[in-house]
Amino acid sequence: MSNENKSKNLSFTRNKVVIIGLGQLGLPVAKYVKEHGFDTFGYDINQKTMQSAEANYGIKQATNFGDFDVLIICVSTHRPDDMFTPQVDGLMSVVEKISREAKAGALISIESTIPKGTSKRVFEKVDHRLHVVHAPHRWYALEEEVHGVNQLRIVGGVSNCCLQHGLNFYDGREVVPQTTETATSTAGIKSLSIPMHPVSSVEVAELTKIVENAHRYLQIAFAEELYLYCKSNSISFSELRESLNTKWNVEVLEPRDGIGGHCLPKDTKMFINSSNTIRSKILQAAMEIDEDYREYFQNAKELNKSCEEKDCEIIKALR
Repeated sequence: MSNENKSKNLSFTRNKVVIIGLGQLGLPVAKYVKEHGFDTFGYDINQKTMQSAEANYGIKQATNFGDFDVLIICVSTHRPDDMFTPQVDGLMSVVEKISREAKAGALISIESTIPKGTSKRVFEKVDHRLHVVHAPHRWYALEEEVHGVNQLRIVGGVSNCCLQHGLNFYDGREVVPQTTETATSTAGIKSLSIPMHPVSSVEVAELTKIVENAHRYLQIAFAEELYLYCKSNSISFSELRESLNTKWNVEVLEPRDGIGGHCLPKDTKMFINSSNTIRSKILQAAMEIDEDYREYFQNAKELNKSCEEKDCEIIKALR
């Protein structure tokens, strides 16, 4: 039996949903799913996190994955001791548990950022019994009202059948067989009402997310290098940036204290490592620029602190 046919005729409802990983991404997803009328459960290896979600938001605790129609994976994909380095061991450990416990025909949606090829690894791990889609998040903590759970997103399926189930769950649409064209919303079917942009392969969905963040990394690294250039040539960076940004298709960003956070460094490394045949020279250079900028920024910070301490000593001496 083919991969497509192995799950095509299995019954599928969408009433009971579990969100796996209730951290910075998973908790907002769980709250959103609950607000849209689904029987919502959560699962997290940190018991305090789980208890907080249950006490504060009514997210019920899942003890196993055996009775769920949809399983949304929101676990971290970086090393526990280094958030700048990608690692999917935790995600695959969750998938191992899903493969043992989940019912046939359920939908697995991976919202975590993952390297190219991971979704098909998951599909193989669950022995093709479950539908697998990748619907990478675009949630941004600092602007949750505008860039929260409900915004236009990408979705790709391991098979066309998987994609159809994913689209039905997220925005209620049905995908036309063997294409990524979509029909109108299906009347009477409960969905999350999130606008989705379906793509022809799950690899495109996986790459979309990591390339988005790699592109952002490049933008910031360019601003960092321009800042260093200005400092070494006695030019006002802020004035140059302001003048550059008067052009309609130019947007030079503001460098701050280096490129950090949970996403950009890790996801940029994911993209660099995603090809066996070509290595991104521009991204590797961008990482070197960020290291130079961080060193400059730290030295300047220490110098300012030293000057402030000396000023304090002078003021005390004058009193």
